[in-house]
Amino acid sequence: MKILVTGAAGFIGFHLSKKLLENGHEVIGLDNLNDYYAVDLKFARLNRLGIAKKMAQHYGTMNTSSTQPAFKFIKLDIGDRDALPRLFEQENIKVVCNLAAQAGVRYSLENPEAYVDSNIVGFLNLLECCRNHGIEHLVYASSSSVYGLNKEMPFKVTQNVDNPISLYAASKKSNELMAHTYSHLFGLRTTGLRFFTVYGPWGRPDMAMFLFTKAILEDRPIHVFNNGDLERDFTYIDDIIQGIVRIVEDNHTAAYNPKEAYHLYNIGNSKPVRLLDFIEALENNLEKKAIKEMKPMQPGDVKSTWADVSGLEKDYEYRPNTPIDVGVAKFTQWYKDHYQV
Repeated sequence: MKILVTGAAGFIGFHLSKKLLENGHEVIGLDNLNDYYAVDLKFARLNRLGIAKKMAQHYGTMNTSSTQPAFKFIKLDIGDRDALPRLFEQENIKVVCNLAAQAGVRYSLENPEAYVDSNIVGFLNLLECCRNHGIEHLVYASSSSVYGLNKEMPFKVTQNVDNPISLYAASKKSNELMAHTYSHLFGLRTTGLRFFTVYGPWGRPDMAMFLFTKAILEDRPIHVFNNGDLERDFTYIDDIIQGIVRIVEDNHTAAYNPKEAYHLYNIGNSKPVRLLDFIEALENNLEKKAIKEMKPMQPGDVKSTWADVSGLEKDYEYRPNTPIDVGVAKFTQWYKDHYQV
């Protein structure tokens, strides 16, 4: 199939594009290459997909050539109401994977406008393009943050999620509501995925694993929020990609029912890990002790996350199987290699 992956220079978008290409699909990668974090890392990911840094910088919204014949990269913002529809008109896209979003809970406290522009206005623009150009399936990223103040564990998609505690979470809940509307009104097949703390090689520099690794290697203190009394459902990137690809490639399996256009799943590891145990795994792999600075709970954060992934297990035989020590070892090795530590 010809598949559009938005956020293709991002962490999950890069890995998904790579896997889809390996599986024989044609991929159009789209990204606005914003400077929320180091753009050099985004260009390094694109380079692995066959796009030269100088070409991505020079061509702007034009297509760039690639050493990977089945991959085309376009620098474009999903909120562009003129350019995005033109792209859909020019390309015979079958499936859209929307991983473009303004990410980060804490950043949403400082720059709320960025979340409305990308996560709501941009998503609406994408929905309209899918509706008007016969897209067979829209798969999009939601977030575990939508569970907000829910106390019942593990988190289930049947739970009420009317208590977000960050604008980022509110914007992701809005995506789910918007997708439901388009599925109901226009029969657009949509699948939302609530991601739970994804980590691994080529990860985001604003995430805990990246921040902690960098600080430990540089003998700087790490900030441990809520005095370390936190749990996260850390999910290795390969397990996440396995789940997404099964959904993207699903057109004829038992999980696909054309009469049910709207679907929503948790995608996580279903094995929450204590933050202090996570830090210990990093210390063991880096062979250095962390200097811990205990901090209070941050606004917008939650104490624990834990995914009930029974829906994906039932419909797609999703089986996350990467233990935290194995995933941490793979990340730290990548970090040392990439940054020549």
